[in-house]
Amino acid sequence: MILSIDSSNQSAHRAVIDAMFEARKKVFVDLLGWELDVAHGRYEIDAFDDEHAQYLVVADDDRRHLGSARLLPTTRAHILGDLFPDLCNQPPPRGPHIYEITRFCLGPGLGAARRRRVRDTLVMALAHHALARRIAAYTGVAELGWLRQIERFGWRCKALGKPRRRCGMTLGALRIDIAADTPDRLERTGITSSGEAALLLEAA
Repeated sequence: MILSIDSSNQSAHRAVIDAMFEARKKVFVDLLGWELDVAHGRYEIDAFDDEHAQYLVVADDDRRHLGSARLLPTTRAHILGDLFPDLCNQPPPRGPHIYEITRFCLGPGLGAARRRRVRDTLVMALAHHALARRIAAYTGVAELGWLRQIERFGWRCKALGKPRRRCGMTLGALRIDIAADTPDRLERTGITSSGEAALLLEAA
């Protein structure tokens, strides 16, 4: 299932949100070695995990976290606009219908086949979420290898500037434009999710 979580329903999903923060710590801090703050020795949480953040979470039938992404409004402080604006040739895109994708996280311990299914479901969920919420575009910052994967997913994606060395990595900024045909474009390149992503569930 896909859970769409924000400040209005986060308390009802406390367990899966905590599991998401724990997975983020295992992936970004323990595995990738990013220098990020860790709360209580278990959770990767930063200043952007505030009341304005939205989350898409892929969970199993027992509501255990499998994958997730955080969405930030670009009308407020966000990673590209406030931390890495120099990755863009022009001022970073901002607006009420533009959101930033951050902390795209696949749960550690997933086998290769399941990892691919979770990734595809999350990517497709991002497209359907945007269409349902009238989000016209996403922006993001990604390490070069992941950036190249994102560009091949099939959606309308363009680099906002030349990748640069930052924080010990080669990072690039991108913009993904969302339209009615985006889910079909994703499917044509093999991004599938068995139709699950069209049903964004907010269980009480």
